[in-house]
Amino acid sequence: MKRPVTITFAGLAAALAIGAGGGVAGYSLADGGSPSAAGSTAHASTSSAQPAAAAAKKLSINQIYEQAGPGVVEITVTTSDSSSGAAPFGGGGGSATAQGSGFVYDSSGHIVTNDHVVEGATSIKVELSNGKTYDATLVGTDPSTDLAVIKVDAPASQLHPLALANSSSVEVGDGVVAIGSPFGLSETVTAGIVSALNRQIDSPNGFTIPGAIQTDAAINHGNSGGPLLDLSGKVIGVNAQIESDSGDNAGVGFAIPSSTVKSVVAQILSGGQVQHAYLGVSIGDAAGQGAEVRQVQSDSPAAKAGLEAGDVITALDGDSIDDAASLTAAVGAHSSGDHVKVTYTRDGSTKTVTVTLGTRPSSS
Repeated sequence: MKRPVTITFAGLAAALAIGAGGGVAGYSLADGGSPSAAGSTAHASTSSAQPAAAAAKKLSINQIYEQAGPGVVEITVTTSDSSSGAAPFGGGGGSATAQGSGFVYDSSGHIVTNDHVVEGATSIKVELSNGKTYDATLVGTDPSTDLAVIKVDAPASQLHPLALANSSSVEVGDGVVAIGSPFGLSETVTAGIVSALNRQIDSPNGFTIPGAIQTDAAINHGNSGGPLLDLSGKVIGVNAQIESDSGDNAGVGFAIPSSTVKSVVAQILSGGQVQHAYLGVSIGDAAGQGAEVRQVQSDSPAAKAGLEAGDVITALDGDSIDDAASLTAAVGAHSSGDHVKVTYTRDGSTKTVTVTLGTRPSSS
């Protein structure tokens, strides 16, 4: 990001700022619903080689709703106000409930949503499009990408899995449709276009989520965890955040790309902990080309390799690094334990060092 922002989880009912920023506009996690406990505050929180819009026959918005709507669910979570962490409800005493969205991932009952929708939940209920409600269990979460998987024990005949599209084929200007439960209004459909690609948004645990899809489709509190669909009715992203002065829709929403969803969900379902490659630096855009190192975490891979604050990273494994976003994406494309060559400049000299990437810690 080139300017400070306030990060707010637009997940469940009212907006609640949780990040520091310049007070201009903020990213809101897009869940939704209404807190039911007095004194509590809700968090505001595949593949094809063709472009997404041309990968299959384009459908009308009504056809997309008819095809994909049955696979979108409303999620109601209950939390205790004593829950630790950046709970989406805050407040004191008793418990609170709020709603978010999700979509059916497979016929086994796995459902994809946002981590901030289910964070701190003591109980989770899922309402299918047919109105039937089931208790859900938490399978796993990845705060670094704000994704989570929950599971319902429902008959396969009542489950309508949605297919993932290839988000790398999405282009600016492609038409998109969002389905979810803004403010608890289930099965709400909005439409728009892809406004921009490769945006960076902040995760609940303070890391950067690269490759986010920006859209002007209306996204409000309650949409978090719901699908952003292409015009063939496939999922290109998971709606997660909005940027807004008011905390409500201002035509700038962000979805976590389906390529990230596919990778993270596969790791969650395999039973393992989701791992992300870790360099261990705080960075910003350099005055010219490259990513400037603002801070090096102690005992991190970068520190062990001798990188220092003020260094400007210009290449990773020979590929040019244009700015902070491209470095974040380049590191994210690797796995923990990979050996990478980092080229950087310091005091007018260019140096290259081999770094063994680590595993990202639980918080930044």
